[in-house]
Amino acid sequence: MSPSKFLGIPENFSAHGGQVDHMLDVVHWFMFVLFIGWTIFFLYCIVRFWHRRSPKASYTGVKSHLSSHLEVGVVIVEAVLLMGFAFPLWAERVDNWKVVQTLNPQRVRVVGWQFGWTYHYPGADGKFGRVNPALMSGVGDIGLDLDDPNALDDFTSPILKLPVNRPAVLNITSTDVIHNYHIVPMRIQQDAIPGREIPMWFTPVKTLETFVVCGQLCGENHGNMIGTMEVVAAEEFDSWFDGQSKAKL
Repeated sequence: MSPSKFLGIPENFSAHGGQVDHMLDVVHWFMFVLFIGWTIFFLYCIVRFWHRRSPKASYTGVKSHLSSHLEVGVVIVEAVLLMGFAFPLWAERVDNWKVVQTLNPQRVRVVGWQFGWTYHYPGADGKFGRVNPALMSGVGDIGLDLDDPNALDDFTSPILKLPVNRPAVLNITSTDVIHNYHIVPMRIQQDAIPGREIPMWFTPVKTLETFVVCGQLCGENHGNMIGTMEVVAAEEFDSWFDGQSKAKL
């Protein structure tokens, strides 16, 4: 039984998501055991130290070391969760970065702004054109420098469109404040920090249309900062991508 699924977590659509879900399930089971254990202890204390059974307070304190042993046990289990699940998963993600770059991934710059997302694709040449903040004409503009030859076939999109079963690398950044790009069905998120581009990568394994949200409080309309993501068949994506790139030439 999967506690995370029972509690309503959306279906996983990424290659690495199964590992994330497994870690979430282990944590949920651990928290369930803690909840049952501490509830039993709480009820025991209510009965054991009922004022009618213990009308006179005792100032000698607890002599048993059972609670200390239990606390040590909790620390050990938490260390196992951290070193046995979280660290290996993180290490695999870090090691896979070198592999992902050799697989010709689909690259997209994700630019956050108050309160939306703009997606910058590199065009047919596979090279992102230069961007210059001084060239931004308004909110949501990425400041693409058309004097750069690499920028001539670049294009932007109001939605994130990716091909299925092909690695994707998203360079996350922001033009104003710190945002957080969160794709729940892909089990991945990354802070969008002004002045920095931080890559995050995943491989969609199923087609879908879903929402992306901002996971960082970024202003009064933070709750409305919702974008759209589409994962489509490779042929459909390539046709769309070529059409968008050629339209800029």
